[in-house]
Amino acid sequence: MATPAVRMFRRLEGLFCVYKPSGVHWKLVRDTIATNLLKGVNATPSSRSLPDEVRFLAHPNSETETAKGLTLSAALVPVLSKHPLVTGPEFQDIRVGVGHRLDAGSSGVMVLAVGNGNKTLNDLYGTRVTRDYTLECELGAATHNFSDTGRVVEKTTFDHVTQDKLERVIAMLEGANQKALKMYSNVDMSSQEAYEMAVQGLLGPEGKSAPILTGLRCIRFQPPNFTLEVQCLNETQKYLRKVVHEIGLELRSTAVCKGVRRTRDGLFTVQEALTRNHWTAADVMRAIQQYHSSKKNRKRTPIKRRGLQAPGDSVTVTQQNINEESPVGGVKQIVAESSS
Repeated sequence: MATPAVRMFRRLEGLFCVYKPSGVHWKLVRDTIATNLLKGVNATPSSRSLPDEVRFLAHPNSETETAKGLTLSAALVPVLSKHPLVTGPEFQDIRVGVGHRLDAGSSGVMVLAVGNGNKTLNDLYGTRVTRDYTLECELGAATHNFSDTGRVVEKTTFDHVTQDKLERVIAMLEGANQKALKMYSNVDMSSQEAYEMAVQGLLGPEGKSAPILTGLRCIRFQPPNFTLEVQCLNETQKYLRKVVHEIGLELRSTAVCKGVRRTRDGLFTVQEALTRNHWTAADVMRAIQQYHSSKKNRKRTPIKRRGLQAPGDSVTVTQQNINEESPVGGVKQIVAESSS
């Protein structure tokens, strides 16, 4: 019979999303949640008592307690070697995987998986769903890493920049990315299949491709600050910052990205994301159950794709080892160029 800890762990298997704060590495978020889940599962009170075993106990036959005067009697005693204080916690490790990652300077929705839910991360990579971002931008400066925390390499004026000029640059950028979307889609644009996929919003690249902006608009313009709302595929946060830099150059000025915030990752939105105060086993369990219930009620039309990306990075967190080094990987920098 499964113990309460095992039953609780089985309810934890699935996907959920958290809100990653800015300035925190994604590995620290993952390891913190994994540690909290281990503590929550192992803190589940056990309904099983210790097993008993038969032992022969010696009793003296007289007050002299001589060896010849001893008698043996059978008795049931608990097996102390099975006590939790001896064996340790019931769960020693738990596997937590991460979907589309966020760099340390970004914040927002980040999808994680527990246990067998790591297999579902393949579906997250294998669908054509987009991700939404909100970019906080500022005109008048350029830095070496396209963010406001980088080393300033140039300062320019921005009085000539108007919202109409910004909208025209955004429209040109959208047009260039729409052409790239069709080029990478591997679908005949004159076919019925392409029409139906476009109507359902499923038109996208087959497998891995360059970053593509499927939507871009300005939602706030108060010079020198402005805010962009972006929908994209196969992006990185560094790519999005470089897009802001390119927009500044097209406006005959410069611009830096002050903040990158992901508001949606596929089916997961910022309203469902667990904040830092709710990274507990109980809250994660409720989020996973909500995901499973919404998945049953939602009608999905899966589309098979070729050349899927590798599943999200996962880790097996143990009681002995929680933290690990952060890998340094190259980031592909590709910006769609608009033709004049």
